[in-house]
This record gives sequence, C-alpha cells and structure tokens, in this order.
Amino acid sequence: MKYFNPRTVLLAAVCLLNLSAFAQKGETVKIAWIDPLTGLMAPVGSNGLKSFKFVAEEFNKSNVAGVKFEVIGMDNKLSPAESVNDVTASVDQGIHYVVQGNGSAVAGAIIESVNKNNERNPGKEVLFLNYAAVDPDFTNSKCSYWHFRFDADTSMKIEALTTFMKDQKDIKKVFLLNQDYSHGHQVAKYAKDNLAIKRPDIQIVGEDYHPLAKVRDFTPYIAKIKASGADSVITGNWGSDLALLIKAANEGGFTGKFYTYYVSTTGTPTAIGTSGEGKIFQVSNGHYNMGGKMQSMMAEYKKRSGDDLYIPAIAHIFNALTLAMSKAQSTNPVKVAAQLHGLHFDSVNGALEMRRLDHQLQQPLYITVWQKADKKSPYSPENTGMTLAVVKSFESYVSSTPTTCDMKTP
Repeated sequence: MKYFNPRTVLLAAVCLLNLSAFAQKGETVKIAWIDPLTGLMAPVGSNGLKSFKFVAEEFNKSNVAGVKFEVIGMDNKLSPAESVNDVTASVDQGIHYVVQGNGSAVAGAIIESVNKNNERNPGKEVLFLNYAAVDPDFTNSKCSYWHFRFDADTSMKIEALTTFMKDQKDIKKVFLLNQDYSHGHQVAKYAKDNLAIKRPDIQIVGEDYHPLAKVRDFTPYIAKIKASGADSVITGNWGSDLALLIKAANEGGFTGKFYTYYVSTTGTPTAIGTSGEGKIFQVSNGHYNMGGKMQSMMAEYKKRSGDDLYIPAIAHIFNALTLAMSKAQSTNPVKVAAQLHGLHFDSVNGALEMRRLDHQLQQPLYITVWQKADKKSPYSPENTGMTLAVVKSFESYVSSTPTTCDMKTP
C-alpha cells in the first residue's frame, strides 16, 4: 500500500493554486479602473473607461505576453475616501492592478492605500498604474515602489511649456488660475519658479484658485483676469473646469492666450470652437495627429463610439504591462513590478523608459496650438473642424526633471 505525506499533498495543492493564479499565456488579467462616473467630471471619466476597455480589446487580439485583459470600472465620485474603498474592493476580488488618473488628491490616497495593503497582505499585492495624476510629489517625496506614472508630471510639463513660452516675446503679463488642490498649486508653483529663471521680465499679475469640479460659471474669474491686464493664462484645469473657463473667456471677450494641459479632454474642444484659433496651447505627452498605431486606434475608436481617444498613457500602460509580464513569465504583480522597474519599451510616442529611480516615465512632450484641421494635422476632435497642431517637440532628455525619490524596494 502506498502512503502519501500530507505535507507533500498540501504543498502540491498550493503550487497548483499559484500556477492557476499566475499562469501567463491565456490568463485573463483584471484591471480595476478607479475614476469618476458621476458629477461634473463624469464625461471625462466615462471617456477614460471606454478608452481603457477599447485599448484592452486591441491588445487582447495580440500581445507578447499572450494574456487577456478585463477592465472593471469603479466610480470613485472623485473622492479619495471612495477610492480607498475601491482599492479594498479590488483586493477582495483578487484584482492586482489598479489604474487612475483624474485628481492628484485621489491618486495620493490610492498610493497610501496600496502601500498599506502590500505591506500587510503579502500574496495580495497591488500595483498602481497612474495614467494622468501629475503631482510631482508622487515621484519625489511620496514615491512608492508600487506606483508607476505613465504621464509626465507637472515639473516636466512646466519645464517644456515655459521653455516654449520664453521665446514668445508677446507674453508680458501672466495670470495663474488653477483648481484648489495639490495639482493646481503645483502648476502655479512650478510656473512661477520656471518663468522667474527663463523670463524674469514677465509679470505674474494674478494668482487665483477655485474649487475642483464645483464652479459652473467662470465669468467672475474671467473678469479678474481681464482686470489684471494679463495677456496670457497658465492653467492646469481639466474637464468641466477647463471647458467652462474657456466658454466664459469667449463670452467675456478675453482675447489673451491660454497655456494649458488638457484641451483634449471631453467637452473642451466644443467649448473652444473656432474662437480659440491660435490662442490655445497645450503641453502633453501626445496629440491628435501622432500617426502610427495611435492614429489607427483613434480612427477605429471614433468609428465605433463617435468619441475621441485622447490619452496616450493608456497605450503606454498596456505596452509596458505586456512586455513586463512576458519578461517575468508571470502576471504575479511582485514579479511584474520587478520588470517594470527600469523598463525600456516602445509605445505610441517612441522609445520610453520607466525610470528606476522614481517610476516616472521618461518620454517626449509636445506643445500644440488650436487651429483649423488641415492636410498636415487632419484629426478633428468632437467634429469641430479644429485640431491641435504641433509647434514644438521635446525629446525625453529635454523634458526630464531630477528626482529626490529615496525608493524603498521590497
């Protein structure tokens, strides 16, 4: 009669469980998408969720890891507390990857939640893939091994934007208008610091903040801007806060220029219309007329949904994840994190690097201007007949900024 060692049987069962949980080829990898689907920012959130699902489907057709992705939307109502609850719910569902981008206050709460979870629950680790929350602290004083940022942070964007602005001799007086939370304050801080070095002759004639996603009429703010004598506005506003600001500027007769981050977000192109031609500038890690894989995905997305695909960082995430999983030969988040740490990969805007020091993606940035669509720049968002055309490109090494991150690795 043959006897079995119970410990051997138990070990074999655990091994089988691990193999089934972290098999690579053919496995479905669930990603929790945590962003707003209600409130004033719901249109931006809805576009983000649909975009993630669409790009996941594109990568499910073929990728180097041989995995399938399933994106699960969670409405955080733009609330840090709700977002922490969503992270907990993700862990309970066995989800090891979360993505978020709308709101740095939310991102900060997610980073803390993921750090605590991964410390307290070995075997249930979660990676936070940040696609648009750009507070520089997340890859400096608050950096985390479990957080990877796929957008450029504010220090990088303002570095590029002010490098462009220093050569615009018509800029004499600048007003800083931003949302009243960490992101808005960082935009103002870095703008003042950079302009003081690059264009000390420029006057900062006003600095103001407004509540996030609560203002429905920006007329009083436009009145302040006009009264200041500003010829230019720097704003990190996004979603309804940018669309309504531009609408109020058009209606209030402000003829100055806007230097922005998020013209492409849902609703803003329509708010600008044709009146912003030559007056609205955007700094970002992509644009409407990038060509290649991004252009083909944008065309297909618009054909299917009637909406615009405008977040290159989504493609970055899936390109990086599939390559890291292939290198790790696993979807285990700990093993995947080790491969993402310092990963070099190709995406829709070229050869990129997930910097080992702080997990800040190093990538090219572009300055674009709002103009009529033409043969060179044909893509028209929200069927406006307008587009964002490139006026300046910055290679990764130009837009890169230093880090103070002292990353603790597992």
